[in-house]
Amino acid sequence: MTRPTSQSRQGLTARLRGATLDLTPLRESRPYRRLLFGDAVSVLGTQITIVAVPIQVYDQTRSAAAVGLVGLAGLVPLIVFGLYGGAIADAVDRRRLVLLTTVGQAALALVLVAQAVAGLGSTLLLYAVVAVQAGLFAIDSPARQAFVPRLLPVALLPAANALKQVEFNLGVTVGPLLAGLLIGRYGYEAAYGLDALTFLAAIVAVAGLPAMPPAGGGRRAGTASVLEGLAFLRTRQVLLMTFVVDLVAMVFAMPRALFPALAEQVYGGGPETAGLLYSALAAGALLGALFSGWFGRVSRQGIVVLAAVAAWGLAVTLFGLSDVLWLGLLCLAAAGAADMVSAVFRVAIMQAAAPDEMRGRLGGVFIVVVAGGPRLGDARAGGAAEVVGLQGSSVAGGLTVLALTGAIAASSPRLRGYDVRVAPG
Repeated sequence: MTRPTSQSRQGLTARLRGATLDLTPLRESRPYRRLLFGDAVSVLGTQITIVAVPIQVYDQTRSAAAVGLVGLAGLVPLIVFGLYGGAIADAVDRRRLVLLTTVGQAALALVLVAQAVAGLGSTLLLYAVVAVQAGLFAIDSPARQAFVPRLLPVALLPAANALKQVEFNLGVTVGPLLAGLLIGRYGYEAAYGLDALTFLAAIVAVAGLPAMPPAGGGRRAGTASVLEGLAFLRTRQVLLMTFVVDLVAMVFAMPRALFPALAEQVYGGGPETAGLLYSALAAGALLGALFSGWFGRVSRQGIVVLAAVAAWGLAVTLFGLSDVLWLGLLCLAAAGAADMVSAVFRVAIMQAAAPDEMRGRLGGVFIVVVAGGPRLGDARAGGAAEVVGLQGSSVAGGLTVLALTGAIAASSPRLRGYDVRVAPG
C-alpha cells in the first residue's frame, strides 16, 4: 500500500482550504465584521418569529390554507414598500434609515409578545402584524444591501455573499429549532420575547457604521425615481432573468406553509417536528455555504443559477414523495443547499450590475422578488394542499419548477452564457 507523500498531503490540504469558506471579507473590513455579527443575532430572533406565527395560526385555525395566508398578508406591503423603499434608500442616509426600520421591527415584536401574554387568539391581528413587518422589512433591506459594496471591493462580493448566507442560514437553522422548543415548553410569548431582545444587537451594529449617503447626493424619492430604477433594470436582461427564475422557484415550489400540517398529519409530531422541517432547508444551505470557497472562481455565473434552481425543484419533488421524516429532512437540506448557491450568484450579478446610485432601487426590486416569491409560494402551497393533498402540493410544485427552468434555459442564451469577466449584467 502506497503511503501519501508530504507533497500530496499538502496538495490535498490546499484543495480543501480552497473549497471551504473564504474569510477574507472579515479580515478586510471591521465595519463589515460588526454588521455581519449584528445581523446574525437579529436573524436568529426574526426566524423564531417567522416560524412561531404560522404555528400559532395553525394552532388557532387547524388549516394549511390559513397558514398560507400568513405569507399573502405581507405581499402587498412588501411590493409597495419594496419599490418605494428602494427609492428612499437612494435618497437618504442609508444607515439612519436602517436604524429607524430596525427600531420599528423591535416594537412589532413587542406587540406579538403582548398578544401572546393576553391570550387574544386573534388570527387577524397576527396577519396585521405580519403585514406591517413586511413593509418595514421592504424598506430596510434595500438600504442594508447597499452597505456591503461600500465596505468591500467588488472582487470580494461573492465571498461576502457566501458569509452572509452562513450568517443567515445559521439563524434559519437554529431559529426554528428554538421556536419549536420555546413554544412547546414555555409558550408563544417566550418565542416572541427572544426575538424582541435580539434587535438590540442589530441596532448596535448599524449605529457603529459610518454614514452611508448614496453616491452623488441621491435622487429624490418618488414615483419618477421608482420608474427610473425599473427602466434601468430593463437594460440589464441577465439581471432581469435572474429575478424571473427565482420567482419560478419560490412561487411554485416553496413548501414551508405545509410544514405545520405535515408535522402533525404525515410525520406524527408537533411544534418540535415542524421546527425540524423549517430548519432543514437552512441547515442544507448552511452546510453548502461552509464549502463555498470555490464560488470566487466561478465566472459563468448564469448557468450555475439555472442549475441550482433546477436542483431545488428536484429536491422539493422528492420531498413530496417521502413520508419518512429523516428522508424528508434530507431532501429539504438538499433544496436549501441549491437555493443558497442560486442566491449567492444572483446577488453577485445584481451587485456587479448596479451603480451605487441605483443600488437602493434595484435592491428594492430584488427584495420584492426574493421575499414576495416565497409569500406567493406559501399561498399556492396551502391552496394546492386543499385540492391535491399536502404531499401532492410539493410534488406538483417541484415538477413545475423543473419544466419552467428548462424552458427559461432554452429561451435565454444570455443568461446561460453570462460571464462576469465579460459583462456586468
